[in-house]
Amino acid sequence: MKLQLFPQENAGLELLSRMASQLLRGTGVLAEILGADPEEFDRLTEQLHQIDAETTDLHFALMTQMRTSFINPLPREDLYELSLLLMSAMECLDASAETISLYKLTGVSRRASEQLEVIGRQAELTASAMRRLASLEDLEEYWIEMLRLARRAERSRRIWVAELMREHKPMAYARHRDLADQLSGTTAQLRRTATFVGGILVRES
Repeated sequence: MKLQLFPQENAGLELLSRMASQLLRGTGVLAEILGADPEEFDRLTEQLHQIDAETTDLHFALMTQMRTSFINPLPREDLYELSLLLMSAMECLDASAETISLYKLTGVSRRASEQLEVIGRQAELTASAMRRLASLEDLEEYWIEMLRLARRAERSRRIWVAELMREHKPMAYARHRDLADQLSGTTAQLRRTATFVGGILVRES
């Protein structure tokens, strides 16, 4: 993946936005995995591994940009923390795919698709919000909507876990629970991203 560093002042925010967009790409691949035959799991999981690697490249590109730029739209530590949160969200999403591939999970609950729907919407909102951090415009709405989505995802996860306990024996339960936890980790990291943005809004108001 060839990375281009943006010369303008808001280059760091553009890189953060691209990291969030990677999550949207990853969500699409994971949705494919959920609908694929087991023999396709490894191939599709490798695609998600590549997206994860590209996200890490964007993180390091941001580190380079911060070191070489005299002017940044936010304090360097804020840019760094946001980048770490987005990278962690991608790692959880990637682990979800690997869990399906390693265990050759089939018959995955529709709750997984509900989680992916939330993650996709969170990623879209976050990609847009990262570009607006320089002006801090309309970010309160982003913050509120992200919290609403996170609560929706958490309710769905609780129902999913309860269903797993009723419907699966211990070994199968553990495997499907691992997937549920990884997807929940993705939504949680994106919620933390929004909460961090909320902190910036409070500090700068």
